[in-house]
Amino acid sequence: MLTALALAVSGFTALSSAARAADADLAKNGGFEAGLDSWSCTANSGTTVKSPVHGGSSALQATPAGNDYAQCAQTVTVKPDSQYSLAGYVRGSYVYLGASGTGTTDVSTWTQSAPDWQQLKTTFRTGPSTTKVTIYTHGWYATGAYYADDLSLTGPAVDVGQPPATPTGLAAGSVTSSSVALSWSAVTGATSYAIYRDGVKVQTASGTSATVSGLSAATAYSFQVTAVNDAGESPKSTAVTATTSTGSGPGTGLPTHALVGYLHASFANGSGYTRLADVPDSWDVIDLAFGEPTSATSGDIRFNRCPVSECANVESDADFKAAIKAKQAAGKKVLISIGGANGQVQLTTTAARDTFVSSVSNIIDTYGLDGLDIDFEGHSLTLDASDTNFKSPTTPVVANLIAALKTLKARYGSKFVLSMAPETFFVQMGYQFYGTGKFGGQDPRCGAYLPVIYALRDDLTLLHVQDYNSGPIMGLDNQYHTMGGADFHIAMTDMLLTGFPVAGDTNNVFPALRPDQIAIGMPASVNAGNGYVAPAEVTKTLDCLTKKVSCGSYATHGTWPTLRGLMTWSINWDRYSNWEFQKTFDGYFG
Repeated sequence: MLTALALAVSGFTALSSAARAADADLAKNGGFEAGLDSWSCTANSGTTVKSPVHGGSSALQATPAGNDYAQCAQTVTVKPDSQYSLAGYVRGSYVYLGASGTGTTDVSTWTQSAPDWQQLKTTFRTGPSTTKVTIYTHGWYATGAYYADDLSLTGPAVDVGQPPATPTGLAAGSVTSSSVALSWSAVTGATSYAIYRDGVKVQTASGTSATVSGLSAATAYSFQVTAVNDAGESPKSTAVTATTSTGSGPGTGLPTHALVGYLHASFANGSGYTRLADVPDSWDVIDLAFGEPTSATSGDIRFNRCPVSECANVESDADFKAAIKAKQAAGKKVLISIGGANGQVQLTTTAARDTFVSSVSNIIDTYGLDGLDIDFEGHSLTLDASDTNFKSPTTPVVANLIAALKTLKARYGSKFVLSMAPETFFVQMGYQFYGTGKFGGQDPRCGAYLPVIYALRDDLTLLHVQDYNSGPIMGLDNQYHTMGGADFHIAMTDMLLTGFPVAGDTNNVFPALRPDQIAIGMPASVNAGNGYVAPAEVTKTLDCLTKKVSCGSYATHGTWPTLRGLMTWSINWDRYSNWEFQKTFDGYFG
């Protein structure tokens, strides 16, 4: 009996060991040692960090923002009617770990507060026909960043075979100034393909062709492709190189590197009034601030020069017009800037659109100006909840502005200078959020300049985003960048010159602009606005973007020696600060 019992126990032990041996950890890259490979995070909310970590050298950091609670997930192949255990370590407030699509009861577990690493565990059984489940972790609204590490899904493994073979026949097709079309041969057993640009995965495709957009003009790129199935990813294909076309811009006669500044022409403040004739020759583009509407929705723009009661040294209209002609004779451009902090412009109707065109034309003709600068701020631009595609906007205030600007451009011809000065909230913030979002609740102004810039991209002379008075903005490295140093300007400008998926949608990419269209907006002094940086930081910014040196921690996606230059608010404040900004520009570009 003892012998039989021993044999029975031995057999039971062997059977248990065999059963345990059949279990495996099915989560891929659960320790995030390979970055976010195999994981997808909503609204580009996730990144990997080196500290804090639970195990290995990396962990996930994800940050809820707005109406998004930063869910990071992956889909895993499982066996039907089988038991699985999900576990992981988390830190932060209100952190969740769960599984969906189980075919039975979806599960989740959470912790309200984990100041240090805390393990979360849960189990589930798959349904009789379930072959895939999604495992995820997420935070909660407005609770700050959370961390996750060493996630595992343990249970019966599925024989998913081998990864596909390496794709062959990769070739570049049609090329534009901002895109390259690629094609390759089909691979047996592949369920999708991953496209790499200069070694970095940039998008996926279900078929054997794709167009990579958001590229810079006149730039060489190296592309590779891999085949993917449930077993994994093939090695990368042989690389193919393609160079984007040069593109063409308006013949506006700007110097290779230009200094742009706003001149307080309709008001005075602590910086004092500066006569147009007294603006030094270093300034290549002078934006007269501001033309403002008679009411927010009238479209009727008026340019009222600063009165003598406010600006004691203001010049006469005749002297002002003479100064404009003198600047133009010296090769400078003088524009009327519409909007500003107090000039809300909402072209809600076609009547307002047409009034905008006629009133702006009147200002340009009266003073003999070279063009128009759009400095819409506040609530001038907003997106309707149903307006979700920046390439085909339907919101009246956006569509009417686009139509008005196209009309003005057509009226004055190729030498008409068109510039825009949006805030980061209306442009780069579109990398994470666009309008009210898929689920509503977001600020409808977020990213609202993107359809305007996109529609006018071939007519736009200069885009100089205001890299000041800005909150933290997520860059293409999925890290938040804040004002105060070169890093912020480098990251924000790189986004414009590289392009980016809007609201995290890799199938909806805002394409890169040409470097000759970009000037970097900075405050002239500490008095001019939040975000001032010292001359040394300005130089670092230019070194990184034009020479790829002094870049710091942010890795740019290219080098742009033809970057147009710098913009500042304002000429008046720079004069107040003994022309520090102008001297920095002159010292760098000569």
